[in-house]
Amino acid sequence: MTAPGMLIIGAGHVGGRAAQHLRAQGWDGPIVLVGEEPHAPYERPPLSKEVLTGERQPASCALRQAEDWDADRITHVRARVAALDPARHEATLADGQRIVFSKALLATGGTPRWLQVPGANLPGVMALRTIDDAVALAARLIPGASVAIVGGGFIGLEVAASARVRGCSVHVVESAPCLLGRVVPAPIARAVEKLHAANGVAIVLGRAPRAIEAQGGRLVLELDEGSRIAADTIVVGIGIEPAMQLARACALEVGRGVRVGPTLATSAADIFAAGDVAEFPSPLAGTLIRQETWHNAETQARTAALNMLGAREPYAALPWGWSDQYDHQLQVIGEPTLGPETIVRQAGDASIYFYRGADGRLVGAAGFGRTSDVAKDLKVARLLVERRTAPASAQLIDPATRLKSLLV
Repeated sequence: MTAPGMLIIGAGHVGGRAAQHLRAQGWDGPIVLVGEEPHAPYERPPLSKEVLTGERQPASCALRQAEDWDADRITHVRARVAALDPARHEATLADGQRIVFSKALLATGGTPRWLQVPGANLPGVMALRTIDDAVALAARLIPGASVAIVGGGFIGLEVAASARVRGCSVHVVESAPCLLGRVVPAPIARAVEKLHAANGVAIVLGRAPRAIEAQGGRLVLELDEGSRIAADTIVVGIGIEPAMQLARACALEVGRGVRVGPTLATSAADIFAAGDVAEFPSPLAGTLIRQETWHNAETQARTAALNMLGAREPYAALPWGWSDQYDHQLQVIGEPTLGPETIVRQAGDASIYFYRGADGRLVGAAGFGRTSDVAKDLKVARLLVERRTAPASAQLIDPATRLKSLLV
């Protein structure tokens, strides 16, 4: 920059959207977007689904066309930020170049957690986080290939569904006694397990990897009780570690992420953080939470940009995430763990669990079913939670009562 401007560290979904919002809100000065990936900012949800199945090309995940970044005078630097100096308002790139900024946004995301077992770094053991990861994995998902997936969360199960669509044999290994951890109610977790089993996925629960070996051109995943699973590819999907190296090095306050206040400001003046890396106050409970969702990236990018421009707007969007698996959809809305009362709405094979807070208002919902059956109701359920409504339990339970009629 020839003059201090806006620096965004991390050129992913959050970073790209924040740069767009800065321009849309009238900032006319320099904007520099620095990221280590060779690609322009893109969205991640299609990577584990349509990109793996071949329904979408990787380029279609881009947030916008290359010429649009140029038209907005947003400079995309493909490099690593080696150091950040909050006092001097200066960042140093790995090649020694220095960038002086007025305001900065940490949108560094995270990196996949890795297995800490012998053989975890053998060729064919992969993670799915980036476009390049998706391209490399998609090339291995050929009919008849075998895939072992370690981790029964959203990413692992989406990869399992995509691999089955491509004609692969699939094992999913989860160390917990059920899929999806504590993210969804136990009955929904069992329904998801049943769906995958019906689609030919072999699911192993309550077992952890002990070692990986290369044997006869294939990989063998050994589990803690001694059983072995042979596979052509092993996918590790056990979550991410937020990329906090820069934040730690310059003494920003960190916890499970880079800690920010309601406006997404860090403990250092003029530096903000957003997206997967940020640990922020829950709009419902005020406790610190961290979210790894498309919705969080979209909404925090906007709030961060506004506040970099001086708006001082608290981040108020409630958590929301979804997962598409085969012809079914799973959604989690708000913070279900805050609700001491659970109300179940059942309509055929589809179910929605509503969670009511102590004040009678809805604080969360979780639903699962065939997409064609449940999508509309889940859209309304989200609005009911976001508007903090307090409908009668009998109305929520009764499938004859249209949820839309409860939007008051």
